[in-house]
Amino acid sequence: MNEEALNASVRKFLKKVGVTSQREIEQAVRAAVSGGKLKGNETLPARVMLKIEGIGLAVEIEGAVELE
Repeated sequence: MNEEALNASVRKFLKKVGVTSQREIEQAVRAAVSGGKLKGNETLPARVMLKIEGIGLAVEIEGAVELE
C-alpha cells in the first residue's frame, strides 16, 4: 500500500464530501427560511453516516448546524 496515495485519495474524497455537503445544507436552509419552515435562528441537529464498503467501516458523526 502506498501511504501517500491513500492520504491523497482520502483528502480528495473528504474535500468532495465537504464542498457538496456545505452546498446542499446551505440551499436547504435558505429554502426552508424563505418558505417559512424555519425562522433563521434555530440550531439544527445534524448526522452523517460514513460507510466504506470492503472494509466494513460504518461511522455515524453527529453535530449541529447553527443558523445564528
